[in-house]
Amino acid sequence: MYQEKKPESVSTRPLGAAAVPDPGLLCIFGTGDLGRSLGLRLLQSGYRVVYGSRRPHSCGPLPEGAQVMSHAAAAQSASLIFICVHREHYGFLETMAPHLEGKVLVDLSNNLKKGLYPEANAAYLQRLVPGAAVVKGLNTLSAWALQNGLLAGKQVYLCGNSAEAKQAVGEMATKLGLTVLDRGTLSAARELEDFPLRLFKEWRLPLCIALGLMAFFFFYLLIRDVIYAAVETDKDISYRITISLGNKVFPIVSLIMLSLCYLPGVIAAFLQLYRGTKYRRFPDWLDRWMQCRKQMGLVALGLAFLHAIYTFIIPIRYAVRHKLISTVVVELTNKTPPFVFDNTEAWGTDSFYMLGILGFFLYVLLGLTSLPSVGGTLSWREFSFIQSKLGHLTLFICTAHGYIYGWNKFLKPSTYKWYTPPGYMLCLIVPSVVLVLKFLILLPCVDRTLTRIRQGWERTPPDGETVMTKETNL
Repeated sequence: MYQEKKPESVSTRPLGAAAVPDPGLLCIFGTGDLGRSLGLRLLQSGYRVVYGSRRPHSCGPLPEGAQVMSHAAAAQSASLIFICVHREHYGFLETMAPHLEGKVLVDLSNNLKKGLYPEANAAYLQRLVPGAAVVKGLNTLSAWALQNGLLAGKQVYLCGNSAEAKQAVGEMATKLGLTVLDRGTLSAARELEDFPLRLFKEWRLPLCIALGLMAFFFFYLLIRDVIYAAVETDKDISYRITISLGNKVFPIVSLIMLSLCYLPGVIAAFLQLYRGTKYRRFPDWLDRWMQCRKQMGLVALGLAFLHAIYTFIIPIRYAVRHKLISTVVVELTNKTPPFVFDNTEAWGTDSFYMLGILGFFLYVLLGLTSLPSVGGTLSWREFSFIQSKLGHLTLFICTAHGYIYGWNKFLKPSTYKWYTPPGYMLCLIVPSVVLVLKFLILLPCVDRTLTRIRQGWERTPPDGETVMTKETNL
């Protein structure tokens, strides 16, 4: 007689049956997005995964190859259990305390805001299950990053009262490609739970600088262009505020932000030359500046994109079409001779657009290689070549783009309205300084000394306390 076969993915072991934990089997409590993504990543790394669920037969699709059981049965089969449920649902764990005796519980929970509960989630979990070893960690990983495998080199933090439990979790995390940092005992759980709640912490300085520069140049150009025309010539050109001013502010701030990406590296190089060693720490402000260069570059790229979009829509603006039609009508009505073709102006215009297109292309290339999914496929030398060599080339081309824009306006008195220079002249100061300093570093005598210092050579100080050494570890 045909007997219906029970699903293989669902355990039929009685809840009270004894089970010896399998070291190659990991348990996950929670079948939501995070639990499914974590299970998929563990399976791809060679582990076997079992899920604990309130409804083993109707918990939704799970990664292929994973088992699903009741919470108690799943807990008995594994010694390492990931808690992928919200704190509000921890109550069932207290009733399961006998099944969790001696287990390692990894708490991945986060809260919606800081200070939501009087104690950390991990501390609360440890109090509910005193016989288990609770480890707080992996809570900074998102379901999206786990699904797409974007874990190589990503830092995760662990804390817990059991060194053995942290070691077991750390070995598992290392196998996933993560970099593990131990933050001590479970008293640090509150700090770890606050990490995911930080809003654009690494972006705050670049965004503040960009917004400050945009505000300054917007009001500066508003005074020079719109208010000056209203006061001196009694012309109302306030319509330029929406498009024309934006199309000046965005490239100006973009070029300054790009130059600020490479200025700290130049300052650090001269500081090492002055000190004669690479073993002294940089000042805190310089260290923080260097750590947010990637974010500055991406902000600069975003502003360059806005500049490109604004430039494309200029021909369809009403003011531009009206001016063009008026010029044609005047020529036809008065039968004035056509404009004389100026070869110099044609060269300048074409060179201006060519440098702008090439600079924008390199801009995008730098932005793409800064993405982990792209940069991870490059060797260190390839990544350094693109970000450093091509980066400085991008800065040079974009700076030349600005110089050619005003090549015939620098010496004209009419350029300096109310004795103030145009915005594009001001924005050329910082990139020009960076390029000059970089040129000095590339001089053979300077480059040779700097290379030796970065390889470990130290200049003997005046007091003679140390001698020249050669560092073998790069």
